[in-house]
Amino acid sequence: MTVVPPRPPSPQLPTTHTEPTHPQSAHSQSAHSQPAPRFGVNYTPSVGWFHHWLDFDLDEVRADLDSIAGLGLDHVRVFPLWPVFQPNRTLIRPRAVEQLVALADAAGERGLDVNVDGLQGHLSSFDFQPAWVSTWHRRNMFTDPDVVAGEAEYLRTLASALADRPNFIGMTLGNETNQFSGDPHPDPDRITPAQAAAWLDRLLAACEEGAPGKLHLHCSYDAAWYLDDHPFTPGHAARQGAATAIHSWVFNGTQQRYGTDSTAVAHHAEYMIELSKAWATEAHRPVWLQEVGAPQPHIPADKAADFTRATVANALDCPDLWGVTWWCSHDVSKDLADFPELEYRLGLLTNSREPKPAGLELAKIVGEVREHWAPPAPRAVGLVVDLPEEVTARATCGPGGRYYEAFMHLLAEGARPTAVLAGLAGDKNHLTARGITEVLAVEDVWS
Repeated sequence: MTVVPPRPPSPQLPTTHTEPTHPQSAHSQSAHSQPAPRFGVNYTPSVGWFHHWLDFDLDEVRADLDSIAGLGLDHVRVFPLWPVFQPNRTLIRPRAVEQLVALADAAGERGLDVNVDGLQGHLSSFDFQPAWVSTWHRRNMFTDPDVVAGEAEYLRTLASALADRPNFIGMTLGNETNQFSGDPHPDPDRITPAQAAAWLDRLLAACEEGAPGKLHLHCSYDAAWYLDDHPFTPGHAARQGAATAIHSWVFNGTQQRYGTDSTAVAHHAEYMIELSKAWATEAHRPVWLQEVGAPQPHIPADKAADFTRATVANALDCPDLWGVTWWCSHDVSKDLADFPELEYRLGLLTNSREPKPAGLELAKIVGEVREHWAPPAPRAVGLVVDLPEEVTARATCGPGGRYYEAFMHLLAEGARPTAVLAGLAGDKNHLTARGITEVLAVEDVWS
């Protein structure tokens, strides 16, 4: 039986004016001077999907970027395919790097900043790993010294090539690389949490060497927050790198358990943003909603616009939100085979670059926020996450979990909770820095 009642999404957007800031400046902002969040999209080329790197056509890219800029967005997250860019451990193809720079320059000409994911890695159910880490050359991508050195050189090379571009935001190490480290991957490179932390440190340092001072970070799919014994932990996500990346997908059991019109669906991204703050050591660490989308059939096509508005408005009610980057820009062509069905229809735009209802709704939200923006007030209620620092059992935080349902119950009652780790719940300095004035245990929610 669910304890999360349905609630129609009808959130309000903020209402005073400020100008968006340069991407790096948000890193040091307090909650009281939080700039308007950034709005962007994960760039999925309309022709050839990510295989476009094999037949790179800058004119097609420019046309795609024109359609993205037409929605009023200010940045794109782009995905070089790792095997195409580094087919041998000691060969990083100069021509591929030049094409990436050309894409970034074309984006800049259209007022779009660029974040680059390096290790691709994993995209829309397909893995893209070079031959030098698989089959006859199978080596652990997280711990083998030669492999990690090759990855570091690759990321350093990409970052260095873009370092002088004013529209370069920074590097993301790769897209959801944590999925290679454990179940349910069919052939994982198993590691410990300590090894995961060391790998992140090494590769983030390589990005910083290539492009000092940029916003370099890493990202995980939600196993890091919800899956027991997963080697990438909430602490890694919330403490390593320049910002915390959130990838929010309601097909993870949220929609299936609670229903499309539920509080849980409308507030899932908001919940993940606030959950991440329990493990953050910086009171106002920026959080980037780096992936969120409206997957069908979980979100029916006729509800995509409503879902977009509810999700974004609820995320905007989270202090220290760096930005929202929708997944994805353009639909995947039906000419391409073997994708999960939901992957074909996630775009804000069609293959012919026409805006869809979610795209039009996001464009409307962007205009409203840029005209009327007020930073959200601190969240005064801290719901205690009763887990140790080195968390292994974390299913309580996922759909169906006791913590998850308590948080959603508070939201459904009209509260604005945040999360606080049990070890910090009695730290007055920590609570004051975050604006928390009331601390609740999960048991208190039901009393």
